[in-house]
Amino acid sequence: MALRWYVVHAYSNFENKVKQALEERIKREGLQEYFGKILVPTEEVVEMRMGQQRKSERKFFPGYVLVQMELNDETWHLVRNVPRVLGFIGGASDRPSPISEKEAMAILSRVEEGVNKPRPKVLFEVGEVVRIIDGPFKDFNGNIEEVNYEKSRLRVSVLIFGRSTPVELEFGQVEKI
Repeated sequence: MALRWYVVHAYSNFENKVKQALEERIKREGLQEYFGKILVPTEEVVEMRMGQQRKSERKFFPGYVLVQMELNDETWHLVRNVPRVLGFIGGASDRPSPISEKEAMAILSRVEEGVNKPRPKVLFEVGEVVRIIDGPFKDFNGNIEEVNYEKSRLRVSVLIFGRSTPVELEFGQVEKI
């Protein structure tokens, strides 16, 4: 018995309902031996709101559910007949192909990494223009020179009295323009 990872296309924002419905149907039909994990790939993100750090989850494959299963006619029909499932991704419509073990491990490690080390919700790039919304340089605009995701800090070049001055700021102190 070989359990392989398959990607199931679901209605967007209904991934968790599809996961729940799949788990219920598998139990009801008694097909637990043909299924492994059912996963909605998410990562934890941190954002600053009103000076407070808030953690939330973000799906990094919206509209998709990963299902570890042995593919046969019975399991294929069970998954296809779950409400809000559009079908499988990859292969033919009646014979989907699994994702490679390497791809599955990459997704699983990204999910694990997202739990251990939350990412910032807003991603910054060098050269981007931002407005400072907190601190002594409030209401100044500047260019991002350096981004440090480990410490959630930026080095922003701000024009003060006609001179470019580098300023160290936290992610929560700036907003994208």
